[in-house]
This record gives sequence, structure tokens and C-alpha cells, in this order.
Amino acid sequence: MGYPQLEHHGAKDGVTGSCHQLDMNATTSLLVDCGLFQGDDASIPSGEGGSRLLIDFPLDTIKALVVTHVHIDHVGRIPYLLAAGFEGPILCTEASAKLLPIVLEDAFKLSFSRDQQRIERYIDIVESRLVALPYQHWFTLVDTDELNASIRLQRAGHIIGSAYVEIDLNYPQAGESKRIVFSGDLGAPHAPFLMPPQSPERADILVLESTYGDRLHEDRQTRRQRLEAVIEQALQDQGTVLIPAFSIGRTQELLYELEEIIHTRSVGASSLANMLPSETVPASSTSVGASLLANSNSRPPLSTEERAAPILPLPSGERAGVRGRETMLENGITSESAGLRSEETSPVISSDAEQPPLPQRERAGERGKKVAANHLPDQTTTNWPELPIILDSPLASRFTAAYRELKPFWNQEARDRVQSGRRPLAFEQLITIDSHSDHQRIVNHLTQTARPAIVIAGGGMCSGGRIVNYLKAMLGDKRYNVLFVGYQAKGTPGHAIQTYGPKGGYVNLDGERFDIRAGISSIGGYSAHADQKGLMEFVTGMQQWPTEIRVVHGEQRAKEALAEALKQHLPAPFELQL
Repeated sequence: MGYPQLEHHGAKDGVTGSCHQLDMNATTSLLVDCGLFQGDDASIPSGEGGSRLLIDFPLDTIKALVVTHVHIDHVGRIPYLLAAGFEGPILCTEASAKLLPIVLEDAFKLSFSRDQQRIERYIDIVESRLVALPYQHWFTLVDTDELNASIRLQRAGHIIGSAYVEIDLNYPQAGESKRIVFSGDLGAPHAPFLMPPQSPERADILVLESTYGDRLHEDRQTRRQRLEAVIEQALQDQGTVLIPAFSIGRTQELLYELEEIIHTRSVGASSLANMLPSETVPASSTSVGASLLANSNSRPPLSTEERAAPILPLPSGERAGVRGRETMLENGITSESAGLRSEETSPVISSDAEQPPLPQRERAGERGKKVAANHLPDQTTTNWPELPIILDSPLASRFTAAYRELKPFWNQEARDRVQSGRRPLAFEQLITIDSHSDHQRIVNHLTQTARPAIVIAGGGMCSGGRIVNYLKAMLGDKRYNVLFVGYQAKGTPGHAIQTYGPKGGYVNLDGERFDIRAGISSIGGYSAHADQKGLMEFVTGMQQWPTEIRVVHGEQRAKEALAEALKQHLPAPFELQL
């Protein structure tokens, strides 16, 4: 029997563009993911340049699309798939069914049209195709005399709603059966919100991701302390800390852990205040943070003495979850202080080659890794309870709101925080920026005042989104720091900044060269992907090991390293393909 057969339409020779076709027989197939190519993967392999957006494979046998999770490199080509004529159902988990329309609306705006009527018609089509499946529930795809096919989605621990896919194929006439497992993107342990993945019982054929197949992550259990330490050190440079973040998953994890830092510091500050007479508490100990932004945008950069001067504390009241101008006003950022004009209220939806180093210079923020590795930060360095956390990404704000509505899918720790009265994704210091004009004013304000703040801006690999404007304004100033907490694909500006920034290099943004003088730090423990150990445990945890493993979704070095580890740890013979 010649079936099942596998075809890979993306993420076979790289990390992005995931798209795999399972041919169950000559007339019936299943598509698993249909993602966007990014970075170097986005160029046609022949080197001709051009786009890899178009669907270049026949659709006549494809009966359904299964979405493992809603990251753009797994779903970004769905608009093109629908335009090419695909009319089948889109299967995903219940949580992904809530998130996917948001992702595809943004993808449609970027790729096809911003016409609201066209967008609404398109989203109506998407929603009508969605089939939301509970975890651990077998769903019948095909039931004929020749083929019985069922699918089951299991928790992958990557982002909310992520799943690996189990497919049972039975061929009654031939008396044969096969189980195929697509890993999707597997998560690492100790992730906020998420329960870790558990290995499937068995697999005859395993399609396994290998993003971090050649390395081990830093200890995730202590990553909050490292995050706190790196930010503490960066803020000593008297400027903004920029965190490029993916709208789904990484942003919400960051907010979750920043809230934990603020909560811990608030409890500590309250204890200290109760122990000391009120007159001995420095006035400045409660007077830094979001209210730091309430200063004229027209004034020159402040001196060290001015920065240390007491400033009014944050006003009380709800702050998070309110977008744009209202949020800014609630945090003491008036129209005048941020340079906003009352008539500018309409929101606008946002949408590496080797290089010689620049002359050596003092590098800001490079001490952060050493601080993080050696000890926790001094409790008196930064007043975290008053530090503004700015979320500048309309898309990330929408996903954060959706995450709040998906509490049934949170792990027990996260649900316990809510039960105790805390708001992990809507805490008081969180400022959300919506309109493009407000975004521009905040960039200008932070650039001119160099006030301490943490900015989480959309554009995880720095190839687009609002993070680019911050980078253009701040990369050349050593007072600022860029903190990477996610994977940077080769060929993206984020990879260039991460690679060449610590060497005093440069990056090209929108065709213009920008020298990098800002401090550059990375925290590997924030990867949402399993490392080599996690990937190996996923395989070896099966009761029946695969007889065939396809290693995909990784750079060549990562794939080869994972393949070698598999050979050493799986004693039973199996077929391995890279």
C-alpha cells in the first residue's frame, strides 16, 4: 500500500511557513497549517527574489485544513489559500477558534484590502468554516469503505489553544492502520498560563519541529528574576527599555511576569513603609513611573538631577484595558504633555549580512546579563509599583483581551492569581496605546525626555510593526536598551540587531542604516518552543515509539543536532528524514 504519504509545502528547510499535506489515499488529503514565510525563508529558493505567498500546490484532494495554533508562520497564508479556491472546513481548538479571526483579519488587511466591508465579508467566511474541537476529542474526518480517518487535538503548551495533531487512519479493505502525529510547535515547561504538553501514546509517523533542536534553554523557573535583573540594569542607563514582542503568547507572558514583579515589589514596599516612620521614607520612593511621562514634550532631555527629582505619584483607578487617549489621561499623560492635539483622534491599524563593527564604545545595558546571572537586583533601584508598562500594539491589545476571556484554558497558578483578586493582564501600571498618532507622540516623548519606562511594541522580529519606529528613534542612543525574549529568524532586522548590536554594528530598517549604540540583551528562557531536551522527552515519553520521524521547522544545524540525539536515544530502528 502506497499510503499515507507526506508532502511539505513549507518549514521543511527553514523555521517559518509551516504547511504539511497528508495524502491519506489518492483522492483524500489533509492540510496541516498554512503559514507565512519570514526572514530568509521568504525568498524563493532559486534566488530569484519575489514572493512565496502564492499557493503553488493543487487543492482538489484537500478535504480540510487543521490549524495547530494561530501564530502567523502557521496561519498567515490562509487568505491566499481561500483565494486559491479552498472551500473545506478549518479545524482547530476552541481557544484557537476565538483567536484565529483576529489574526486573519490583520493578515487580510496587510495582504489584500483595508476596505471594511471586504474585511467583514472575509471574516464571515472564515468564521463559517471554523470547526472548534475540544482537546482529547476524536473527530471523524472520513468514513468510507476504503478509508476511516479521525483526528484528535492535544495540548502542545506553546500558546493558548496550541495543539499537536493525532490522526488515525484505517484501511478496512487492506486491513492496515497508521497513526500520524504532527507536533506543531511544542512548548517548554513552566510557561505562564499554560499546562505543559504530554507525549502521545504512540505514533507510527511523527512530524517533529526542531526550532531549538540544537540547544538547551536557560532555566525557565528563574527567568522572572533574570527579567527583573536585566530591566533593573537597563533602567540605570536612564532610558526606555524596548521589548519587541509577538502579539500572541509572548506579550501576554511578559505582562503576566511583569505583574508578578510589580506585585512582589509592592508587597515589599508596603512592608518597608509599615516598618519605618513616615517621615523617613524618601519622597521619591513613591513618585516614579507612569507619571514620569507627564512632562512637556518640548523640553530638552533632563539632567541626572532633574530625573532624580520627586514627581507626583500615579493617580488611582482603572488603567489597563483602556486604549489610546483615555489610558494616557488616566496615567497622568495629558494631551499637552505628550504633544497630542485634540483633533487627532482617529485610530490607524498598524500593520544580515556580515558587517564590520563600529569603533568600540561604552555599551549601555551589557552588564544586564551578568547581573541576571549572579544575583537579584537591589530592591531600592527602581520603584516598580510606579513604573509605566506601555503596550503599544493594537493587535496585541486585542489578543490580551481575548486571553482574559479564555481563563478556562489557563493553568491553575494563573487562575489562583485571579481568585486572589489580582489582574495578571490588566494591572494598574499597564498603559495601552491604540491610535497611530498617539503612538508617534509617545515615541517622540520618550525620545526627548529619556524617561524610564518599559515599552512592549508589536513586531517580534523587528521587520514591521510599531517597534520599528522606536528602534529608529532610540537605537543610536546608549541610554536606551533593547531586550529580546523571542526567536529572531535569520534575515530579519531583529536577528541583525541581536547579532551585531553587542559588537557595535548596525542594522537596516526600511532601507536606511542605523548604528546600534543602545544596549542589547537577550533572555533565552522566554522561548515558547521546547528545547532539545523537551523535544526528546516528547518522543521518548511515548509508549510506542515511531518507526518514521520527519524533522521539520528548523534551521539545518538544529535539525541535524536533533536527529543525532534521536539516533542516540531511540534504540529501536526507525526511518529518519530531514
